[in-house]
Amino acid sequence: METGLKGKTALVAGASRNMGRYAALALAAEGANLAICTSSRMKELNEVAEAARKLGVKVLADKCDITDNAAVEAFVRKARGEFGGVDIAVNVAGFRNESPFLEGSFEEWMRNIEVNLNGPYHVCRHVIPLMMARRWGRIINFSGIAPYLGYGAAKAMVKLGIVGFTRGLAREFADHGITANCIGAGAIGRGERDESESVKELRPGQPIRRKGRPDEVTSLLVHLASENAGYITGQCCLVNGGMYMQ
Repeated sequence: METGLKGKTALVAGASRNMGRYAALALAAEGANLAICTSSRMKELNEVAEAARKLGVKVLADKCDITDNAAVEAFVRKARGEFGGVDIAVNVAGFRNESPFLEGSFEEWMRNIEVNLNGPYHVCRHVIPLMMARRWGRIINFSGIAPYLGYGAAKAMVKLGIVGFTRGLAREFADHGITANCIGAGAIGRGERDESESVKELRPGQPIRRKGRPDEVTSLLVHLASENAGYITGQCCLVNGGMYMQ
């Protein structure tokens, strides 16, 4: 199915590894030019950029701390200068706070908010005006499944915040041709370990007894970013093997 992504520009925050890397390359495979950033892993980001260029697209790869509003503004300005605008924003950058509530520090709590909530705010605050100018845009945030299952107070709090934030954007900017959706990915493998070992890490009660593949997430992401998903907005699409069912 034609996605209509060829020639679009996708900004992917947190594209140096894991799902951010897979997301960037999946969009590049559909012909989207990339503006990708990382806070610190430039070696890995440059490797993603090189792989994307081999797919025939243009790439802007740069360091950007998404908790710094001025840095995000400067990065988006570069993307606009390079590509003329930004059509798709994917917020994958994240801070993992796995500490039990009574053992975690307030600094960890605040860092969790700064990266996982304030970061997407800064990105969206600067790309939405560019989308409005074109009367077309796609915002895709990652929420995980912690807010539905209550896995970790800090994680559940901030990821539920992302869901609410996304729904607010969806309602506010629908008249400008902009959609906003979340992807709630469960346990996703990377093909680096034996399948039997990864199954041991699954939570009890997950019907599909394996980890998901990255392409099972990115295929959804590509659809949400495409011309074909213009009637889907304000949703949190779960990809979790049935670990949580809405």
